[in-house]
Amino acid sequence: MIERSNLSVAGPGEHADAAGRWTRADRAEYGKAVRRRTPFGVMAEYGPTPDRDPVGLLETQSATRIPELVPVRYGRMAAAPFAFYRGAAAVMAEDLSHAPTTGLITQLCGDAHLSNFGLFATPERKLAFDLNDFDETYPGPFEWDVKRLVASLAVAGRDNDHSGKQCRRCTRACAAEYRETMVYQAGRGELAVWYSGIDAVAQLDEVREVLDSSTRKRIQKAIDKSWGRDSVQALSKLTTVVDGRPRILSMPPLIVPIEEIFTGAEAEQLNRVLIERLAHYRDTLQPNHRALFDRFEYVQAARKVVGVGSVGTRAWIVLLRGPGNDPLFLQVKEAQPSVLAEHIDGPSFPNQGERVVAGQRLMQAASDIFLGWQQSAGEDGVVRDFYVRQLRDGKGSAVVQTMSPELMTRYGRLCARVLAHAHARAGDRFAIAGYLGSDDDFDEAMSAFAENYTDQNARDHAALRRAIDDGTVTAQLGV
Repeated sequence: MIERSNLSVAGPGEHADAAGRWTRADRAEYGKAVRRRTPFGVMAEYGPTPDRDPVGLLETQSATRIPELVPVRYGRMAAAPFAFYRGAAAVMAEDLSHAPTTGLITQLCGDAHLSNFGLFATPERKLAFDLNDFDETYPGPFEWDVKRLVASLAVAGRDNDHSGKQCRRCTRACAAEYRETMVYQAGRGELAVWYSGIDAVAQLDEVREVLDSSTRKRIQKAIDKSWGRDSVQALSKLTTVVDGRPRILSMPPLIVPIEEIFTGAEAEQLNRVLIERLAHYRDTLQPNHRALFDRFEYVQAARKVVGVGSVGTRAWIVLLRGPGNDPLFLQVKEAQPSVLAEHIDGPSFPNQGERVVAGQRLMQAASDIFLGWQQSAGEDGVVRDFYVRQLRDGKGSAVVQTMSPELMTRYGRLCARVLAHAHARAGDRFAIAGYLGSDDDFDEAMSAFAENYTDQNARDHAALRRAIDDGTVTAQLGV
């Protein structure tokens, strides 16, 4: 169990101000002291514990999930080592909990791999690039997010048949971008750090000259496609018209309307539960956003399978419509305790959905206006926590499986910059920057860790495949 360090309760150093508060210089010196206690060489190491059981840990998670969807999760994770890595945040959290740590705390994403960054539209109708998954967000040592991100590059690069040299160049560049951005943010003012973000269109213009024409076209196509992903587009893709009213299409097991899961009175009861959930959720929105939400009425809901690691948790898409029949699609997603929480002596939350929302609002430069949470009993009487957001609002993600070494390096740097922005916004950027320093020793350490952990992830993926083959777990492949 990691205890949180708290500089604010420590005695002032020689650079403290008149009120006894730690100054920038004092915090930077603290970071350097942490580096002497936890040097970069230690950060590069990885060694499995004797009783390590990745499949058993996944099975523990499965116990709280929808039984008929657990095989879909295993099938998706079994597809490739990177797919396994995406679903194994709990496995890596367990591994990191046994390693030396800096104790330099910030708000963590908790699952900062390549596919959890992407495009979305801000409330100001700009297209931003940022972190987009916060199911595991929780305060913790900053390097846990960095290690997960850098290792994801190595895992994905190996899956894409990049050479060892190419993977190491990519992971070093990612770690260097994080370090350089954090050092830069440590020299800026509070408001400048708070408003730091990445405009996706401007970023494409910045790198346009160094990308080949086919790559530029592919990125521009992804941006254009993202702008078209909204509730209107979802209505055309996910619904049909029955008796003059939109109805969500059935595409089992990925999308199943309530009426096909339950029948008669049970379906009516669950619809009432969902309407009640939305009423409670409304109260978590800002007053001006409540006024907008009140203009929509409930139409229908369906269960939807999402992601890789989240498969089997309860997730719904909810269709609402305004007075002019304009649609609003919301996603209502179950929030379970973060995989980090059992390893860190951190805060408790009365509602895990609120934890997700609070972490997202803290880490993202701009968040969805319909982001909120609620808690209610399901059809089985069990009280569960949920968070709510728009299903689609300019959302888009990179196709990691087709990235060249050069593009993956650039994409990794972009993700690292976003992560540093979030960590600097939420944590002590002066101490973290003091720890990182100005040379490339941290970059080399993270690259070495990534290579070691990629080997471990490959063994874990093979262990899951063996468990499927011998019938220990059941997988539904290709879904």
